[in-house]
Amino acid sequence: MLLVTKAHHSCEEMSSEYREYADSFGKCPGGRNPWTGVSQFLQTSQKIIQFASGKEPQPGETVIYVAGAFDLFHIGHVDFLEKVHGLAERPYVIAGLHFDQEVNHYKGKNYPIMNLHERTLSVLACRYVSEVVIGAPYSVTAELLDHFKVDLVCHGKTEIVPDRDGSDPYQEPKRRGIFCQIDSGNDLTTDLIVQRIIKNRLEYEARNQKKEAKELAFLEARRRQEVHPERESDCDF
Repeated sequence: MLLVTKAHHSCEEMSSEYREYADSFGKCPGGRNPWTGVSQFLQTSQKIIQFASGKEPQPGETVIYVAGAFDLFHIGHVDFLEKVHGLAERPYVIAGLHFDQEVNHYKGKNYPIMNLHERTLSVLACRYVSEVVIGAPYSVTAELLDHFKVDLVCHGKTEIVPDRDGSDPYQEPKRRGIFCQIDSGNDLTTDLIVQRIIKNRLEYEARNQKKEAKELAFLEARRRQEVHPERESDCDF
């Protein structure tokens, strides 16, 4: 999170000092996961079962599909999903989570902070989500809509980044007339959270640098006093 640089994903153009720093966070081949840092999270089917509702859509329920990174799952995500859930009397919300590499492609920097498995359990733990598509395609395809019998596709007010070929990832649901943009009323984003953390870190480092400078000045004054104690006595008269 604190690196916030694309060099995190490519260790070929790093300085030796930066490489050592990055390796300590598990960002390079020396680490386990070049996409999401030091996390050694192990996904199991039992963990998914514990978080999942285990319910399939029932007749009369409205199947609503949403997709995204859902990184650092926060109150902004919850507010969005709550709004989506409230669009139907009997909603069945399916959240499509993109692969780590896909998220990095459209968000850049060192996103995602959390890996796909961690993001999956975070979203499954939300009461407004009934099912999660792990590694959903970036573009909402006709096959996906037909397979899950989707009635409505929703997206928040955040920017919709074109797919790799420049196409609109929501062109198919728009063509079918089932696309809807939702304003959650909450402007909190993962990027804003990261910016706050970086800002706090920079303030912390600046404060410590000032403190260190004062301590060094004090130690230097003590050292000079010990070397020339007579100067101190001269000042007494």
